[in-house]
Amino acid sequence: MAGERIDVTVLCRLLDGWADGDGQLPQRLADAVAALVAADHLADGAILPPQRELAAALGIARGTVTTAYDLLAAQDCVQARQGSGSRVRRRGVLTAKGATSGRLSSFAGHGHDEIDLSSGALPGLPGVVGAFARLDPIELAAEVATDGYHPAGLPRLREAIAAQYTRDGLDTAPDQILVTSGSQQALWLVAHTLVSAGDEVVVEDPTYRGGLEAFRDAGAALLTVPRRVDGLDVCAVEALLRTRRPRAFYVQPAAHNPTGTSLSSAQRAALADVLTGHGVHVIEDTSSADLVLDGAGFRPSLAGQLDPRRVVTIGTTSKLLWGGLRVGWVRAAPAVVQTLTRMRTTIDIGTPVADQLVAADLIATTADLRRRRTADLVPALAATEELLAARRPHWRWVRPSGGTSLWIDLGDADAVTFVEQARRRGVRMVAGPSFSAFEGQRSHLKLPFWHPPARLATALDRITGA
Repeated sequence: MAGERIDVTVLCRLLDGWADGDGQLPQRLADAVAALVAADHLADGAILPPQRELAAALGIARGTVTTAYDLLAAQDCVQARQGSGSRVRRRGVLTAKGATSGRLSSFAGHGHDEIDLSSGALPGLPGVVGAFARLDPIELAAEVATDGYHPAGLPRLREAIAAQYTRDGLDTAPDQILVTSGSQQALWLVAHTLVSAGDEVVVEDPTYRGGLEAFRDAGAALLTVPRRVDGLDVCAVEALLRTRRPRAFYVQPAAHNPTGTSLSSAQRAALADVLTGHGVHVIEDTSSADLVLDGAGFRPSLAGQLDPRRVVTIGTTSKLLWGGLRVGWVRAAPAVVQTLTRMRTTIDIGTPVADQLVAADLIATTADLRRRRTADLVPALAATEELLAARRPHWRWVRPSGGTSLWIDLGDADAVTFVEQARRRGVRMVAGPSFSAFEGQRSHLKLPFWHPPARLATALDRITGA
């Protein structure tokens, strides 16, 4: 926002890859900041971080930042004023309402020689290829003979998703399902439909970085409750709701991203009682809930313990099946689904039909697919923990009950600086502030554990000394 100081962790995320290329280091840094200004990622009048602070975060000399700021001032890209810092200057350009914090920048393309540990997304299951090969030509031809638009989702897929919820213990009808192009679109639709600018939304700290982007973009004011080593602090939720009346509460009860923790049955019941007692809208994100590691089995949706008029549940095929199968969904009351469908048609008329047909085929075998993923992930987790215990004995983490990543505590080290130094050594990682509403979690980073041990060992060798 104009006139506000840009947090150093936000600028470091946005400057991803700034040191690559030719030319002197100060010029490369200046060019990268100028490109952010031109692309509307930095608002007119925003104050750049102090030189010493940015230099420490990027792991470079302060003189490099000083020279870069001078070059930007010479280009009239920033305006330096004594005592007020260096402000972004964009003549004739309106402040960008949609400027982002770059939390999802790790999903952009990267160099072929890099080791990318920035995402927990898994390679697709072999059965995905078979499902595409099994597409019924008669059924597909029947769909091709229509306009192909299904804003609420292909009827067969809505039925398949509803049936899976019912098998998992939550009675669901097809008219309670809206199919989306991935869970990120589902979250965006819910955020922009349920939340108005200025509304307060409660989020966990840390939480899924895509959720933070969606709520910020909708204009929400974020309130936080801490995520403890054993899950969400339910007492903190109750204390907050006694004094504030937020519009919504965004929560991941199972296989929480990024910590991997899951609420116990008692915690889930206590949370449901608190939320019901205060009448708050609940946005339940179950995107990673299919990936179970602790032997306790799939956790049922929290929605079964809440007022159906005040809860929406988000799910996806991306974590269980394959990220390239862009099929997500929202489960909600029929009236809410209708409202979200109308909102959806303003940005996207429908998810690709072929993807929906494949998803409908595979969702019918969800139980087997969950077992397959668990069988692969459990030994991968054990191998990674053994490797880290030997190579990084000072790192600390709590064994996750689900998901694909470890939430690493670096102790006294600054994760933002660590990640920047690792990137220069050809390893991409994501620091804790990307998952925090107030740029906290500075000592943490997210580390996917599913990669082959040899690949992780190579990455650890590269970042020695970071």
